[in-house]
Amino acid sequence: MPDSLIRQENHGAVTRLVMTGGANYNVLSAEMLAALGQALDRIAADDTVRAVILAAEGKAFSAGHDLRQMQAARSDADGGRAAYETLFADCAQVMQKIAALPQPVIAEVQGIATAAGCQLVASCDMAVAAEGVRFGVNGINIGLFCTTPMIALTRAIPPRAAFELLVTGEFMDAARARELGLVNRVVPAAELAASTMELAQLVASKLPSAVRLGKRAFREQQGLSLAEAYRSGGATMCENMMLPETDEGLNAFLEKRPPSWAN
Repeated sequence: MPDSLIRQENHGAVTRLVMTGGANYNVLSAEMLAALGQALDRIAADDTVRAVILAAEGKAFSAGHDLRQMQAARSDADGGRAAYETLFADCAQVMQKIAALPQPVIAEVQGIATAAGCQLVASCDMAVAAEGVRFGVNGINIGLFCTTPMIALTRAIPPRAAFELLVTGEFMDAARARELGLVNRVVPAAELAASTMELAQLVASKLPSAVRLGKRAFREQQGLSLAEAYRSGGATMCENMMLPETDEGLNAFLEKRPPSWAN
């Protein structure tokens, strides 16, 4: 069953989703994508969750799509076209669910994250990587340009740097990934889980209604012109200001006391 590929761990206001296909490098097979989609749908409807960690078991975060599964589809009557269309549509849907999720999502990355696995990291709101992690969009090495991973990657790092990775198939180390903005923090491997949880708990400690409004606004403004972005951002700030919790937060600051938020 797809759910067996994802383990959901609840740590108070933080939910940790763990891909359990470590023996197969956590490839994003049709089944894994279905499991991720179902888990994200559950979390989106859960108001008690304030931050999400996306992690993986084994030596790799994710090696991308399941190439054996993709090649097997070539025996279909249409040469696999319908299967490929479904696969890439399902993958795109999962990546967009991460962006649309009300809660911030933090990737916890070990080993390698290649092709659609790198796309998964780039689709998250933040990422923490272990020292020694390598990132790549290496499809070009086998004759397949990583066009769909490109979409998330070019929204996370500068376009010229992304194009170089896409057209050369070379790997990028964790230090370079941080320099370019693909990951937020690089930590020793032994500290990866704890450091990611620390960041998630910090996010979860903030006013959830403000964080949800902020994530939505952050994602929306990226595709807008400067003037449209300011109009959208201003409207969101007005919406945020009208929250009673924000009223309490501002009063608490002016009165030099901690805010009193019931929940």
